Amino acid sequence: MALAAGLACKKPEEAPVAPPTPPPVTTTTTDAGPTQTKPADTTSTVSTVNIAEMQRAASLVLKDINFDFNLSDIREADKPKLQAIADFMRKYPTSKVLVEGHCDERGTVEYNLSLGERRATAAQRYLVGLGVSESRVNTISYGKEKPKVLGSNDESWFVNRRGEFKLQ
Repeated sequence: MALAAGLACKKPEEAPVAPPTPPPVTTTTTDAGPTQTKPADTTSTVSTVNIAEMQRAASLVLKDINFDFNLSDIREADKPKLQAIADFMRKYPTSKVLVEGHCDERGTVEYNLSLGERRATAAQRYLVGLGVSESRVNTISYGKEKPKVLGSNDESWFVNRRGEFKLQ
């Protein structure tokens, strides 16, 4: 009876607590055999690395193009720069670019804003012709309001008649 009384007074054992389950690991089978990918909790690090890589790549290819006086035609000398930008955008499908249209100091504010817009749009159309989605290339015109260099000579004017590309 004492044994029965001891059993009756004994507290029931607590159920063991299960350890937390790790994130699932995906296994893929290829011709070389099964491979495993990392758990999903590393995605924030991976996306940060990809953004940094994209920014480094952008700094190498987003180069200015220049325009002839009073024109918005893409010059032959600048077509390889635009091809490099299109290649970059294919490699980084989430990238978006802003094309800024600029002019030299000559002409009225209104005329240069219009010309800057035509220049930015010409660059956008050229990139679209190379296979870049139009929704990934935005445009803006600054006209003559943001010169890259100061000066009133042919060299300064040429530098200021440009399309600039910025990663968005």
